[in-house]
Amino acid sequence: MNEPVKNACPAPAGASTGQTPYSAWMHTDVLHSLQHPVSDHPGEHAWIVSVQVSELYWMLIIKELQIAQAQLRADDLTQACRTLRRVVAHHEPLNATWRSIAWMTPTDLLSILSRAVATYGKDTALQGWTYRQMVYLLGIKQAEHLQHFTPQPERWKQLNQALAEPSLYDDVLAYLDRNGFAVPAAMLDRDFGVPYAPSKAIEKVWRDVYADPNENRELQQLGETLADIAEGFSTWKYLHLMATRRTFGGRPAYFGTEGVAWLVPTMDEIPFPELWSARGFIGDPPAVCPHMHK
Repeated sequence: MNEPVKNACPAPAGASTGQTPYSAWMHTDVLHSLQHPVSDHPGEHAWIVSVQVSELYWMLIIKELQIAQAQLRADDLTQACRTLRRVVAHHEPLNATWRSIAWMTPTDLLSILSRAVATYGKDTALQGWTYRQMVYLLGIKQAEHLQHFTPQPERWKQLNQALAEPSLYDDVLAYLDRNGFAVPAAMLDRDFGVPYAPSKAIEKVWRDVYADPNENRELQQLGETLADIAEGFSTWKYLHLMATRRTFGGRPAYFGTEGVAWLVPTMDEIPFPELWSARGFIGDPPAVCPHMHK
């Protein structure tokens, strides 16, 4: 007589009863209970899901940037580059979320926002604390945005700390300094809470990093990864700007300012500024280059 087969894979001690392991791990019941439309527009659910997915990716990017900072401080450039490559990858699905709401017309958006404002009050996703912390970590420090978080004292404290601490770019410059590049002391010992002022000296540092394509290859890879991150971030902002043009037009939006007019200047807020300005000096143009000075 055969003995009954015993369960070779008992349920983990922490598994919830009444759920599959997948549902318990991913908290799917909780996840799918977080969408609460306030209008009768059939597309509001898509709007909410799109924004919530963006929130999750912003937090993911925050965590990755913080990991990369710790790796740079430990002088582990190889692992820092691997971490930052993940940030580049995260921007792909983050930016693709705009496609989920590309169908929206002004009538669609206003039908949803009018009910949301009536229920929760007027606000903008750009004042969400996750987006603001990510921007601070990318080195775009603007203390004036803290005022919007006074209703959330813990988040205000968290953002104030992020404002005062070094950004990813500050840690990159400190790493370059420790590895023999001429980073001015004033760039390393400064008030990290004030907007970053680009420096000709840092521009020269990046030019030196790229001076010989056969040297400093890992640092050059770091530079290209940072450029990819800045490009992904700027792409998100551009898509946001175009979505605003498409659905909101010239209406007053952000804190009484016309929405497009408020967003357009932010397109110039590109992280890691000298990494970009140095591109005009990296490499030797050919003698026949039409852009050479006569």
